[in-house]
Amino acid sequence: MKKKVFKLDFYGREIIVEHGELAKQATGSVLVRYNDTVVLTAAVMSKTANLLSDFFPLTVNYQEKLYSVGKIPGGFIKREGRPTDNATLAARMIDRPMRPLFPEGFKNEVQIINTVLSVDQDCSPELTAMLGSSLAVSISSIPFNGPIAGVKVGYVDGKFIINPTPEELDKSLIDLTVAGTKDAINMVESSAKEIDEETMLKALMFGHKAIKKLIKFQEEIIADIGEEKIEYEKLEIADSLREEVENLVTTKMDKALRIKDKLKKYAAIDELKEATVDKYVKENEETLKDDELKELVVKINLILSDIEYKLFRRIVVKEKKRADGRKMDEIRPLSTDIDLLPRAHGSALFTRGETQSLSVTTLGALGEHQILDGLSLEDQKRFMLHYNFPQFSVGEVGRYGAPGRREIGHGALGEKALAQVIPSEDEFPYTIRVVSEILESNGSSSQASICAGCMSLMAAGVPIKAPVAGIAMGLITDGDDYTILTDIQGMEDHLGDMDFKVAGTKEGICALQMDIKIKGITEEILGKALAQAKKARLEILKVITKQIKEPRKEVSKYAPKTMIFTIDPAKIKDVIGRGGETITKIICEASNVTEVNNINAVKVDLEDDGRVIIYHTDQEVIDKTAQMIKDITKEVEVGEIYEAKVVKIEDFGCFVELWPGCEGLVHISQLARERVGKVSDVVSVGDEILVKAMGLDKKGRQNFSRKDALPKNRD
Repeated sequence: MKKKVFKLDFYGREIIVEHGELAKQATGSVLVRYNDTVVLTAAVMSKTANLLSDFFPLTVNYQEKLYSVGKIPGGFIKREGRPTDNATLAARMIDRPMRPLFPEGFKNEVQIINTVLSVDQDCSPELTAMLGSSLAVSISSIPFNGPIAGVKVGYVDGKFIINPTPEELDKSLIDLTVAGTKDAINMVESSAKEIDEETMLKALMFGHKAIKKLIKFQEEIIADIGEEKIEYEKLEIADSLREEVENLVTTKMDKALRIKDKLKKYAAIDELKEATVDKYVKENEETLKDDELKELVVKINLILSDIEYKLFRRIVVKEKKRADGRKMDEIRPLSTDIDLLPRAHGSALFTRGETQSLSVTTLGALGEHQILDGLSLEDQKRFMLHYNFPQFSVGEVGRYGAPGRREIGHGALGEKALAQVIPSEDEFPYTIRVVSEILESNGSSSQASICAGCMSLMAAGVPIKAPVAGIAMGLITDGDDYTILTDIQGMEDHLGDMDFKVAGTKEGICALQMDIKIKGITEEILGKALAQAKKARLEILKVITKQIKEPRKEVSKYAPKTMIFTIDPAKIKDVIGRGGETITKIICEASNVTEVNNINAVKVDLEDDGRVIIYHTDQEVIDKTAQMIKDITKEVEVGEIYEAKVVKIEDFGCFVELWPGCEGLVHISQLARERVGKVSDVVSVGDEILVKAMGLDKKGRQNFSRKDALPKNRD
């Protein structure tokens, strides 16, 4: 296969696509260079399909190789292990715009593997991988209704920027990732510094304009080297069977869909589906083989799901009714509570209908920040939001283990929203962790996590800049008609066309996420959804601020108190001591413990700029620790008189200690006004004497004089 190279100047940076040299046995593969960022994408399709599967088996992986940024992996095992959160989020970001564009009924397994080989921090490897994923599938024989592409949009000094550099993002009021086809947007992920809806909509459309350039570039490549798509096998359902099942269950399904209570509704639908399947199994079990019977069951379930889907859309779009009786822009009943957990630093409960989040805030020392071993310039973070979704929250049994992609994604969205109002390290020198435990779920649990998390932060005394609330919007289409829903439930998400989450303060948007199941949505729909979301957000903020108006002025008595002061950076080594001996002694003595890992030990962070940050629940321990450190770093002023303790006697003089870590020599000639024949005739070890600081000798040692410190009238 001959190597082919395609080039595009994209907003001042070069994109190069290479094909035909690497990974040639994959169904489709490309190497994409975005300046010095290099990503190899390989797409593979299974030769057979499981037509009886109830889902499309697509896997998107984003593999970070630390050699791409010149790093060796940390830890004992010096190789890449499980994906980082960033890698998981990148894989999700690529999956979300691509998945809706694989044709319905296509069941061959597809894997898209992105391997990051080189990273130029100014050229996003995640977006490079998205372009590669779209191209690898589009030029292959894999059926796909793409291509798609994605860009980042920044907003600096009133101007939008495509694919901003890290330096530009630091100044930007928006960090927006938008993806879609040439016709419409179909995926959004954003954080923002309280941006108004009009500006955010302009940013979305600005991003889509850039996406069209990448789509055009891909179409040129596909026209040149693209393969013919395979004719894939589909599960065929006879019209007669479909009509028969529809006549049997449509009225009953319509009735079940109108039940307001979630569990009762789901139980009625499940009961109807099971009864229908059982009917057909009993009628055909004697005449059909096992495989034929399994296929019939799959077909019946597909017909039932299709009936449910169509009826639900008709009820919402045509009748303008929601299953629980709400108006299209109405929020479910809200309730809030705080301080549920007496020993936690901050806790809050937020309930919206049948969705409930218990969020807990914990404050720790800055040294407890999360260390990031990834490809980005960021190597640590001091604010984290973790999201947990136990199966009991939806009344089901299931496996429990490490967080999955969904939990990581929902946690990251909540973290983006609340990070915009978290105080700086200088304002609030703590590491902050919020954990959202979902106790009930019927849609929009990630936004409930933001609301509960905001209240728990305020209850913990974190001086956030403003309260934040989140709401999930939905979209139901039926032909050219559509309806936008506020505060979607689980069924409205599952059977709907859009999940559009918006979080922010009363001033503007802090985070945005959109996933859709159709090919894309228009600017008109986006604008209406944003406006409707703002109305809902302001309603929720009123409820939150009624429960807790502002952050508490003091942190919990169980949270560590803090003290900050500055020392000469050159003195840090003196505080630490040889092998950490001095700081260990300080911590143990001040805390009255035997080892620094004791839970009651004071925590001390020594920053490179000379800042000393001390944490403990007991203010007396903090004060004692601070004084011990200040004693070590205190400077001796020439000419000043100090009280000193004799610690050692030599023939030529005695050594005295002014404070721990500060010693010097009183030469025999400086012990008294009269001549001294023997040092021990004047002082003994342990004596407290007054000395005057005389400065440093040639060896850098402190010299003191007892003679000059004696009262003038002394004989």
